[in-house]
Amino acid sequence: MSHEAPEPGEPQATETAGGADSGGGENLRTVVVAVAANLAIAVAKAVAAMVTGSASLWAETAHSFADTGNEVLLFVGLRRSDRPADRRHPFGYGQERWFWAFLAAMGIFVVGGVLAIQEGIRSLLDPEPLESVWVGVGVLLVSAVLEGVSWRQAHKQLKAEAAASDRTLTAQLRRGSDPTAATVFLEDSAALVGLALALAALGLHAWTGSALWDAASSIMIGLLLVAVAWQLARRNKALLIDESAPDKVVEQLRERVTSRPWVAETAEVTAVFVGPRQLFVSVRVVPVPTVAIGAADRLLAEVARLTAALEAEPTITRADVVVVAADSAA
Repeated sequence: MSHEAPEPGEPQATETAGGADSGGGENLRTVVVAVAANLAIAVAKAVAAMVTGSASLWAETAHSFADTGNEVLLFVGLRRSDRPADRRHPFGYGQERWFWAFLAAMGIFVVGGVLAIQEGIRSLLDPEPLESVWVGVGVLLVSAVLEGVSWRQAHKQLKAEAAASDRTLTAQLRRGSDPTAATVFLEDSAALVGLALALAALGLHAWTGSALWDAASSIMIGLLLVAVAWQLARRNKALLIDESAPDKVVEQLRERVTSRPWVAETAEVTAVFVGPRQLFVSVRVVPVPTVAIGAADRLLAEVARLTAALEAEPTITRADVVVVAADSAA
């Protein structure tokens, strides 16, 4: 019962897999565009770095190769998370996407951030002369165009997801349960800032003759990537340890269950993410006295109907309804 739909409980929560927040095809498109753009950029930067000897260009080369590898990891996560539920994984494989996104964050940290900082420190200790400045400038400008194409696709998808969940873009980055578009968007945003820093460093190095600008730019790019990696790793870690749905979603579920005529009280409602836009819901209810002391068949039928109604929601992978006595609800 794995579903791809908007965040539960939001204005368009019943949208189907083909909606604006569907994730499947749009996620794949975003990742493929990012892989193609970053691979072309990485090769171009590597050639330019060898020609110019620029530390910031070497930092940007490491950054682009890291981004390419990370998007391949996101692609693997997309494919593996689409597998249907089975006996060993009754809630499906949705968490695979968070695992591979977490690995991508580690790639940004190690291959992008740490190597860029190391290259900056090396350039400070052993500066090299700058050659063929215009080659570097040309590569950076072309890279900015390609990176902008990837950024625009990720921004478009992230904006659609935020609108479907009635959130701002910032809130979607913080609270969204699908890491794909957010990862590509933050990577590309960092890449565009990094390109601006590298371009400025090349110009200042050529103008002043000092490699200090190049080294400082490389270190700044590295620190930027470390910050992005930390943000992505923290978000995916929270989802991997069964983060609860937003309070508003839980309250909407509580109201829906309590509105049933046979339910006297909803003792507890738990909703945790088991995949992108996929919830496992557990409800403990106290039946009204007439139902509690009546025929068991009626109570079982009411529980079955409530369970089916909850699981009919595209965002609820599984719902468990447990009946408890009034004196044990507290």
